[in-house]
Amino acid sequence: MAGPGRAAVLGRPVSHSLSPLLHRAAYAALGLTDWTYDALDIGAEDLPVLLAGLGPEWRGFSVTMPCKRAAVEVADEVDELPRLLQAANTLVRTAGGGWRAENTDVMGVGTALTVGGVQRVEHAAILGAGGTAAAAATALASLGARQIDVVVREPARAGDLLRVLSTLGVATDVQRLDRTGTLTAPVVVSTVPVAGQAAVADLAWWAGQTVLDVLYAGWPTPLARRVQEAGGTTISGLEMLFWQATAQVELMTGQPAPIAAMRAALDA
Repeated sequence: MAGPGRAAVLGRPVSHSLSPLLHRAAYAALGLTDWTYDALDIGAEDLPVLLAGLGPEWRGFSVTMPCKRAAVEVADEVDELPRLLQAANTLVRTAGGGWRAENTDVMGVGTALTVGGVQRVEHAAILGAGGTAAAAATALASLGARQIDVVVREPARAGDLLRVLSTLGVATDVQRLDRTGTLTAPVVVSTVPVAGQAAVADLAWWAGQTVLDVLYAGWPTPLARRVQEAGGTTISGLEMLFWQATAQVELMTGQPAPIAAMRAALDA
């Protein structure tokens, strides 16, 4: 599809999102001067109506909470990863004018861990059990994890994550956050929101652990500071955001992501 293109990040809230910064920097570097990228504040129930009213100039969307499951349900085509996770963070216009659901969060987590020094892992832990946790589980499994501990406030709410782990053939141990002292896993991914930071920061962290905190606002987070004080290695959620965005740019534009230009925009 030639001509001007439009894209946006969808979710509620989206005012804090750094996706516009990254995607606009990519368009500028690729010479797509007639492409725009916006932030649209919408809820999951609004998604079908929004998509139905869009013209062909709309090429793709970055999808954030609470719209990730709805994006799978409304898509005309669903890629293998979002089907497994029941969550899509990307919608891409198809040649036939419909929408294809993709998930680049898995690539984002995996690349952030790899760049952060985790080339392979056998035993890992995930804090939280939402859609990002399922993406993290898939990324950890791709790095070799055969055991993933799931640490949550309410084990009854971990059903979707446990289904994904079972499908991946990964052994798991579910632990209550308020009863967990020391995480024995050397690699940990925290998907806990800001409100839960105090609880995860209070876990007994140890030197040699590598922890990816998917949060990036207010870095270092309380969790990251505690891990660093214990001698561990931390990876910012900015890395996950960055790498999943490079994959989105490629899906939406059909061109290789201008990584250096996107990194410069993020650093600035």
